[in-house]
Formats: sequence, C-alpha cells, structure tokens
Amino acid sequence: MTEHLTKETFLQKVFNYEIHQEWAYSGDQPCVIDFWAEWCGPCRAFAPVFEELSTEYAGKVAFYKVDTEAEQELAAVFGIRSIPSILFIPKNGKPQMAMGALPKGALHDAIEEVLMNQNASAIEAGN
Repeated sequence: MTEHLTKETFLQKVFNYEIHQEWAYSGDQPCVIDFWAEWCGPCRAFAPVFEELSTEYAGKVAFYKVDTEAEQELAAVFGIRSIPSILFIPKNGKPQMAMGALPKGALHDAIEEVLMNQNASAIEAGN
C-alpha cells in the first residue's frame, strides 16, 4: 500500500532538509515517491500501476505519494516542474528522478535497477 506524505511525515520518513544540507535518507528500506496532483490525467492513469507495484514490493520497498497541490514546498524542494514525477531513493546513495507516467514494466525495471540491485551489491560486499 502506498502512503500519502505530508511535509511533516516526509521530514521524518524520507529526508529532513530543514536539518541536513547533504542528502541523508531516513528510511530503513528503499522507497519510490510519486509526485502527483488530483487534476492530472496522466497521474490518475498511473496510480493503479503504482499501487500494483507497491503490493508486489511490500516489505522490500516503501511507496509514497506526494500531492503537489497540497505539498507545494516538497514539490519545490525537488524542483518538480511536471507531473507525475517519480523519485527513486535507494537505501544508500543519491535519489534519481524520472518524469512522466512510466509503464508498469519500465517502473518495475527501474525499481530493480536503481533500488534492488544496490541492496544485492551491498549484501555481496558484506555490508
């Protein structure tokens, strides 16, 4: 299941940009954040795909949504200029952004490549 983030929950669960200058992810598992808005047709079309993958990756990857209309400060912090915008945040390393409503296969591949392979690499390295 996806969780809708407010600024307050974002600061707790993802990144407290009010305290940290450098990126410091707060989560205990990788995450994907969908920046969206209710009025956005592509966002609404993408929502079921995002939900499906949140179920498939339950317990391995956290799935969050940020309503850019309600949380304009969060959208500004990440320079969101078009929606949907998808932010992939590995447990270690820098986040990566993708613009647009990704097809399910492309989103799945991005999760595997950006988030899951990094975990496998860390395990192989003994971390």
